[in-house]
Amino acid sequence: MRRYDWLREIQRLDPERDFLRIYRITVTHEFPWDLTRALELALFRTYAVPSVGGLLARTSEFTARTQKRYDDTALLLDAVLEHGFSATEGRTAIRRMNQMHGSYDISNDDMRYVLSTFVVVPKRWVDAYGWRRMCEKEKQASAHYFRTLGRHMGIRDIPASYEEFEQYLDQYEADHFGWDEGGRQVADATRALMASWYPRPLAPLVNAASLALLDEPLRRAFRYPAAGPLTTGAVRGALRLRGKAVRLLPPRRKPHYARQNPQIKGYPHGYVLAELGTFPAGRGARADGQRGLAAGCPVGRLAQQPSSGAGAGADDKG
Repeated sequence: MRRYDWLREIQRLDPERDFLRIYRITVTHEFPWDLTRALELALFRTYAVPSVGGLLARTSEFTARTQKRYDDTALLLDAVLEHGFSATEGRTAIRRMNQMHGSYDISNDDMRYVLSTFVVVPKRWVDAYGWRRMCEKEKQASAHYFRTLGRHMGIRDIPASYEEFEQYLDQYEADHFGWDEGGRQVADATRALMASWYPRPLAPLVNAASLALLDEPLRRAFRYPAAGPLTTGAVRGALRLRGKAVRLLPPRRKPHYARQNPQIKGYPHGYVLAELGTFPAGRGARADGQRGLAAGCPVGRLAQQPSSGAGAGADDKG
């Protein structure tokens, strides 16, 4: 394969009909590292909305069990991407997300904003730091993908295009970003988690780098200090240099899913999709994965290599 072969395949596809195939190529072949970082930043932005960050703090899940919440979020989203909306695994993951969200008083506007971050923040990250910019078909396929996911989650009045998602996100942040003690606690816990992935002596550098990636409205909402022009320039410059280096590499032949990332640490022996996430209001998880299997709940294995054709065909239409 040559460096731009995946892009050539994307250009042959229809972003309305083949959005799952396009989005899967973008995430698992073209920009797996970048989109992992971008989705982390997308979730981080939501904490600056007091109604979102405050709720997450009150549940204590994102402050007391930060690694597990990170893992569960990544794995549930990963299952939909890998298997599609129609497969058992995809339906199970969406069901778990709906069960969790349905247990709390979350407004449709907040749900729609969180969905918008998954569309807009990755595109902006890739355009700034990726080895190439996102093409128009990738941009629109991402919007169609998350519009479909949003419909499965019961979100109303979802933006119809990338441009509408972007407009909604920018306006919502301008109207709602603000200080909340709970949101700051969740942000601090998330930054501490990211620092824990590296050797302890590097923690101050990781914390400084995380501040350098925050824009001023986001930093102001959390009352974080500015990283400083030298640190900001060094961090963002290093990311751009990485993108240029990646451009020289051969294309990724096998897809790389989030469950293969080293940051997923909570399930060394595999996991049951129906067991992921929180079980609020007294609803506990099953005692063991075998009972989940007996109930028809799919199991994931972090080390398992996925099939390059997983979820293709009918699932590509959502």
